[in-house]
Formats: sequence, structure tokens, C-alpha cells
Amino acid sequence: MGLTLALIQEYISWRAVLDILLISAGLFFLYRTLLRLGTWKIMAGILLALLVFILANALNLTGIEWIYQNVSHVAVLGLIVIFQPELRKVLEKAVSAPPHRLKDMETGLQTLIAESLVKLAKERSGAILVFPGKEPIKDKISGGYQLNAVPSLPLICSIFDHNSPGHDGAVIIEGNRLTQFGVRLPMSLSTRISEEYGTRHHAAMGLAEQTDALVLVVSEERGQVSIFTNGSMQPAQGLEEIAQAIINHQMQLGIFRRDSSFKIRKRTLLQAGASLVISIAFWSALMLSQREVVERVLPVSIDYTSPANELVLVGDKANEVKLHITGPKTDIDNLAMNPPSVKIDLSKMAKGTQTIIITSENIRLPKSVSLLDTSPQQLKVTLAAVMEKRVAISPQIIGKLPGSLKIKKITVSPESVLVTVPVTRESKKIDEVLTTPIYLESISADSKIFCKIIARPTIQPAAKRWPDVEVFLEVQ
Repeated sequence: MGLTLALIQEYISWRAVLDILLISAGLFFLYRTLLRLGTWKIMAGILLALLVFILANALNLTGIEWIYQNVSHVAVLGLIVIFQPELRKVLEKAVSAPPHRLKDMETGLQTLIAESLVKLAKERSGAILVFPGKEPIKDKISGGYQLNAVPSLPLICSIFDHNSPGHDGAVIIEGNRLTQFGVRLPMSLSTRISEEYGTRHHAAMGLAEQTDALVLVVSEERGQVSIFTNGSMQPAQGLEEIAQAIINHQMQLGIFRRDSSFKIRKRTLLQAGASLVISIAFWSALMLSQREVVERVLPVSIDYTSPANELVLVGDKANEVKLHITGPKTDIDNLAMNPPSVKIDLSKMAKGTQTIIITSENIRLPKSVSLLDTSPQQLKVTLAAVMEKRVAISPQIIGKLPGSLKIKKITVSPESVLVTVPVTRESKKIDEVLTTPIYLESISADSKIFCKIIARPTIQPAAKRWPDVEVFLEVQ
């Protein structure tokens, strides 16, 4: 715990706090969803695999890391397929809008519903009543008939009479109205309840697993009322317990003040606190693994600054250097994604060949990263004086004219250009520069072609910009 606190103090920032809070929120919603859906076995396996990966990363187990890195993409796709219902559930809950509060709710509704269910249980008449929660249920239910009626004991009993056309379905209660009856609910896909229970119980469990609705079921075989909520079932012991279950559900919707909801809030706070603790532990373990000091060889480019006006860089020059560096794994990975460059300042160098030793001063590295070695360790650069010289502009002719056509005359405008070249033996032999290629295969008559000039990097125009060249071809 002391190491974790020290780690948090070292890396604490608003980004770290936001990172931990987002992870905690994700774990909290995932926990609440899995608690309702009952898919703990698969989730436990995933958490175990994640723990193994964190330990392998911390202990630098190369084989395990290789397996995870190469299988992770396929595993993610498999998890999306396996947890598609759960992921959809989490996303739906994240964007679900809170229901409209009903200020004028009739407080006697809970007792009326409880009395109706107790009466149906004594008469051994099956029934299902659904109180929707904050999450929508329209895409989970099907069939049924619109009702929009004020609840009453005779109405509820008549709906679930064996001679009623909708007695096998469910009644939806929204606000203080019976809005639908004869509704079909989704069947449970889990094994939370025994097969000895009938269709009503499995349908009630299916809706309770997929939403936060409260479902009350009367068993005609047992003459008992069962309460389904958050993916769990519990038998009701009497009228008061049924009414209290309805009140608790409505408190969660904000219909009543939560005067007696301390236990519910305490449980939610404990779940949120556990999610926060797990998130901090996960984040700390990840930071610890990233703090591991590693060594790496990183190839980087070389940037040459311009020399003084009277000098120019000549000869072959290196374009890449391999850096042998060491530091925290996080910083090394960041450098690999955004590699620095070696800066070679030519502005203060004199004419001639000079040797430059590459040190950390030539590279901008994070303070936590150290330079161990470079390959090559030194560079040789040659600077030469420059002179002005007028050279001819020669058109670069490629191919031949089609058919029996021949070139009669080639006119270049301008014919020459003033350039600056380094004072070397090779540069004294430079007497021309070329234009961009002119392909004769596409020419069948006298043509005027506009070209650019192509020259070696050491040859630069004295006017700082190459002129546009006009080449006129006369053919016969």
C-alpha cells in the first residue's frame, strides 16, 4: 500500500485522476450489469487472464508477453461476440435518460397491487406484473394490448382470469396506470432458477436480467408470490413485503424521497468504493510495470543546419544514427513512437573536413532517458567555399520521334543560368545543368515545352530560385 501511495504521489495529475475515475466508472457499471446477468464465470476467467498478463509484463516474461500480443486481437473479437448482450446492456444504461418524476403518485397503489397479488395467490391464479425501471423495456417485450386504465382489485383479477384472452401475459404498470396487458417477456438464458419453475418465472427472470425492472409473479401451482429484480428471485412472505418491494423500486426511480433507503445507498457506495480501489490497484500495477528500466537501440534521422553563407556541405553525408538508450519503459516506448533527431549545427564550422562526435547534446531526450552509445559514434563532414559560375542549360531528351520525324532544331530559353558551386576539383568540371525529361514519343509536330531545372544539391541558383525553362522543338 505504501508503494502504491508513493507511486500515486509521483504520477499524480489531473489526467491520472481522470484515468482512474473513468476506469472506476466502467468497472462499476460492468459489475452492476454482470450482477444482474449472472455471467461471472466468464468474467472471472478474463480477470485471471488479465492478472497473468500484468504479472508477465512486470516480471518481463517474454514468452507470455509474445502470446498475449499475438493472440490479443483475436481474443478481443471473441470477447465482443461472447459479451455482446452485456456490452449492449452497459452502453444502454450509460445513455439512458432518467424517467420523469411523478409528483402526484397515489401512495395507495402499492397496497392495492399487493392485495391483488395475495388474492390471486390464494385463488391459485397465475399472474405477472411489471414495474419498468430507469432502463427502457420496449425492445425487450412483445405483443400485448393497450389498456391505459386506473388500477383496481377487480380489474387486475379479471385480467388474470383463466377466461381472459391475455391472462398468460404480463401487465405493465407505469406511473399510476395499467398501460398494457397480455405482454410477452423475454425468456431467461441463465441457470439462476431451477427448471421446476414454469414459464412465468423464467420470463420474469429474463426481463429482470436484461433490465432494472421489478417483476412480481404469482405461481398458480404453488400459490406463492415471487419478487424478481436485478437478476435475482426471492419469495414474498406477505402483503407488507410485496408493498415494500414496490416502494423500494419507486424510490430508486426518484418517485419518493429516500427517507428509509440508507441500506440501498450504503450498498451502492460500497460497490463504487470497491470499483475505485480496484481501479487504483490496476493503475498502480500498470505504472509499476511501465517504470521498468529497459535498454533499446533506436534508429533516428540526422538534421543538418545550414552552414555559413560562403560555405556548402559537400561529399557523402550520413542520414541515420542508431542510438543505444536506457530509461523507463513508458518513456522509451514514447520515443519509439515519436523518435527524436540528431542535430548537427554547421553554422559555426569552418571550411574543410571536420569530425563531429555525437553526444547527448546533439539529441533532445527526456530527463529520464540516458544515452549509452551511438552507431556510428562520430560523423565526418566537409565544408567547401562556394563560387559563382554561369553554366549552360541542356534539355534532357529521352526516346525518339515517332515514324520518320527528325529533330530540326532545339531552342532553349534561357540558354544559361548563374549558379553557386563549391570550390572543388569536381565542381570545376561542371559546365551545365539539365532540364526535366522531355519524351519524344509523344511529339508529332513543332512543340513548345516548359521544364524545370534538375541539379545536384551542391549546385544552387545564385538568384535563390531556379528559372522556368522554355524548350522549343522544331521537327521535320
